[in-house]
Amino acid sequence: MRTDEVTFFSDGVRLHGFLHRPDQASGRRPFVVQGPGWMGLADAKLYQPYHDAFTNAGFAVLIFDYRGFGASEGDRGTLSPAWQLEDWRNAFAYMRGRNDIDPGRGAIFGSGGTGGGNAILVAAAEPDARATISQVPVADGSDWLHRMRQEQEWVAFLASVDEDRRARASTGKGTSVHPREGIMIETAERRATAVKADVDSRIPTSVPLASAQGILDYRPIDAASRVRNLMVIAVAEDAVTPTDHAERLYEAAPSPKRLVIQRDTTHYAAYKQYANEVIPLMVDWLEQHVLGDDDVTVRASAARAQDIRYIGGSGEKR
Repeated sequence: MRTDEVTFFSDGVRLHGFLHRPDQASGRRPFVVQGPGWMGLADAKLYQPYHDAFTNAGFAVLIFDYRGFGASEGDRGTLSPAWQLEDWRNAFAYMRGRNDIDPGRGAIFGSGGTGGGNAILVAAAEPDARATISQVPVADGSDWLHRMRQEQEWVAFLASVDEDRRARASTGKGTSVHPREGIMIETAERRATAVKADVDSRIPTSVPLASAQGILDYRPIDAASRVRNLMVIAVAEDAVTPTDHAERLYEAAPSPKRLVIQRDTTHYAAYKQYANEVIPLMVDWLEQHVLGDDDVTVRASAARAQDIRYIGGSGEKR
C-alpha cells in the first residue's frame, strides 16, 4: 500500500486526507471513502487493517479529517453531523473527479457510532455509491444519548440543552462541555481501553453544548431505505452503540443486504478480536457489489439476497 496526503474543499474549507492505493496500481481504480467515527481522526491506527485489506483487493481508499479536526481547516471544537455529512459527500465528489479513479465504482465505509451512522446518511444522498459498510453504527442520536443516562440525568440533560439555547439567544454566548462527558457518556470500557490512544490526545476536549442538538436530531434510520447494497457490522449486547440500532438499519434497508453480529465480545475489543473474520467479509462485499456486473439480470437476482451472520458464540448461523 502506498499513501499520499491530499487536500480537497468542502464549503470552501480545505480538508486533509490520506489516499491509500495498491502498490502496483494502474488505470482507474475502484474506491472507498471513509470518514472517521465519533471524535476520530484520519490517521488512527485502528483503521489500518481495513485499509491494508481494501488496497490489497485493488481499491483506492480515502480517509479524511472532518472540518475542525486533525489536519483539516475549520473551526476547532465544533461537532456538527450536518457539516460532517457535507464533508463526506465532498470527499466522495473529490474521488470521483480524479483521473486515476473509476467514478462509477465507489463505496462508503464508516465505523464507530456516528462514523457508522454517517455512512448511512452519505450513501442515501449519493446514489452512485455502489456499496456501503456501516460498522457499529448509531441509528437514532436521541435514543443513543438517552440510553447512556438514568432517567433523571436525561431530563436534566435536555433541560441544560434548552437552557443553553436560551442563553445563546439572549447573550450570544453558550456553555462548553467535554464531548465524552457532557454529550456522550463514556462506558467503563471506553475509559479503560487503549484502542484509540494514538489519537485521544489530539481530539477536542471542549465543544459547545449546542453541538448536542445535532446529535439529538441525528436520524440515519430515516435514510436506511435509500441505501444500496448495505452491510452492517454489529456487536451483540453492545454497551456503546446499541445492537438494535444496527438491526434496525439492516431491517430498513432494501436487499441485497447483510448483517454481521459479533458475539462474546465488546464494542472496542471486537475490532481486533474478530478482525480476521470480519474484514474478509467486508472485502467480499465490496468485490461483489463494487467490482461485479451491474446489468439488469444481476441486479434482479441480487435484490432477493439478504442474510444474517453470527461470529463467535454457539449456534453460528450463516
